[in-house]
Amino acid sequence: MNGGSRRRRLTSRLSASSASVAPSGSRGLRVRRGRPDPDRTTTSARLAWLNSASTRIGTTLDLERTAQELAEFTVPRFADAAAVDILEDVLRGEEGSRWTGAGIPASRAMAVCAVDSLSSLEPTPVGVTINRPETARETLLHRYCLRQGKPVLVSRMEKADFERVAPTPSAAAKMRVNGVHSYLAVPLIARGVLLGTADFVRGAGSRPFSTTDLALAEQLASRAAVFIDNARLYGREREHVITLQRSLLPRATPLTPGLEVHAEYAPSVAARGVGGDWYDVMALPGGRTALMVGDVMGHGLPAAATMGRLRAVGRTLMTLDTAPERILARLDLATRDLEDEQVATCLCAVYDPADGSFTFASAGHLPPLLLDGRGDAAFLDVPVGAPLGAGVIPYDPLRVTAPEGSHLVFYTDGLVKNRADDVDVQLDRLRTKALALGPGRLEEGELLAEAPNAFRIDEAVLLVAATTPEPGDDLKVWTLPREGNVASVARRLVAEQLAAWGLSELTDVSELVVSELVGNALRYGNGPGQLRLLRGERLTVEVSDTGPDLPQIQHADVSDEGGRGLQLINMLCRRWGSCRTVTGKVVWAEQNIAPQTY
Repeated sequence: MNGGSRRRRLTSRLSASSASVAPSGSRGLRVRRGRPDPDRTTTSARLAWLNSASTRIGTTLDLERTAQELAEFTVPRFADAAAVDILEDVLRGEEGSRWTGAGIPASRAMAVCAVDSLSSLEPTPVGVTINRPETARETLLHRYCLRQGKPVLVSRMEKADFERVAPTPSAAAKMRVNGVHSYLAVPLIARGVLLGTADFVRGAGSRPFSTTDLALAEQLASRAAVFIDNARLYGREREHVITLQRSLLPRATPLTPGLEVHAEYAPSVAARGVGGDWYDVMALPGGRTALMVGDVMGHGLPAAATMGRLRAVGRTLMTLDTAPERILARLDLATRDLEDEQVATCLCAVYDPADGSFTFASAGHLPPLLLDGRGDAAFLDVPVGAPLGAGVIPYDPLRVTAPEGSHLVFYTDGLVKNRADDVDVQLDRLRTKALALGPGRLEEGELLAEAPNAFRIDEAVLLVAATTPEPGDDLKVWTLPREGNVASVARRLVAEQLAAWGLSELTDVSELVVSELVGNALRYGNGPGQLRLLRGERLTVEVSDTGPDLPQIQHADVSDEGGRGLQLINMLCRRWGSCRTVTGKVVWAEQNIAPQTY
């Protein structure tokens, strides 16, 4: 038998075998009907195209963008339509080498791309969860790619194949009508974790998928899966940092007299832009309000952890002192004690509704913006001290009386910063935007929404404080006399005001409290200064003096004639405390107000 006859018989056997349908063992499902068209692409061109995937896919660490880059890279060079789906379990952090659960695994559509002739197909919209158990049916993709981690190839599709490939009867009909004739699906596996699938189709005018295409798709999927996994892991870490960041920020701003505060935090759209920005709003004695905005110079979990420490220390300091410059000085010492040696900027302000004044102190932070409510805006010239942790103190305060209806804007540099403009240009842009928005829209956070995402390369905090009409009847301030029976005068003022407010049932305890506070101011504080009475959610009595020492509860023996005043206040009131001021200190006590009386 000569060589020519042997070649003819071998060719006839290959032709006969190509008409069969059979699984391909470890290679997954391979369905070939008829002889595919000759491969018109050279091997070198295919390798060059495959190598270019490294520069075209994974250009960012955004998961959706990376999946979309994979789909767009394959259309139309490799397929006429492509879709990328990621398992929901993987997105939740439950990793597995393949799907082992009961039923059909749920996945989320991450990317879709198609040529114009196949634009009328019915892919699942991006972001929508597909394969819900109540409506899903198992397809070849589920059976082989997800359960076994193997590819699927249907070179020439017949009517029954559409039903086995498409997730719904409607989608199968659309594929037939639009001339889809070849199907290929590959699993996306990276570091031993099955992430999802990528499936491709070809329509009229394109040759069917071949085994060479299958090998090429597996190579591409192997490379793209690493990029997708990197984006997934980065997104998970970023989400953890954001979750930590938000958990360390205030959940709500307190109600304070004479001031309405809106606060908002926005993570960065750039990689590694999350970490150390924070804000705080705290109600202080006598209706005062402390406002703080800060920015740790760093990103990631270390910066978020440092931010949480500084905010906790800052809140503690604000309960002990109302002078922003002293708060920052002590916060600087606390920052220098941190083991990671972080540096942070911070702006601290205290608002007093009695005279509508703000007192500021800055540790290297950007200046606040004041909108006067009459169509003008200007940055306040707050003396800028060294950042926290630099070890250069003291800090100088600035006191400003804000007109009624004005707005103060506190922010971090992520709201204005970009890589192109000088800081003066950035601040002027912020001022122009704030004026254009005007009152009302500022409180709704639109200033943060107006910041272009393309320019927000860092996370941002926005704090808008709007001064409201004076507290009026809810806050009373009296200057107590230096001579005479000052305790009797204080008791009379409190009793008369409580009667005017309809709170006479609180008179007995309030008189005892004010007597004790005035007596302590006479004995240890060089005499009382001002008496404040604040009606809000609770009734607050406050007495100021110029003494340096904060009062403490003493342990009085049975034979002692004094030393029990603060013990009585502690038992009769909801809470009490003391706080330093610029001129001395204030001591205060709170009582609950029955809801039906206020």
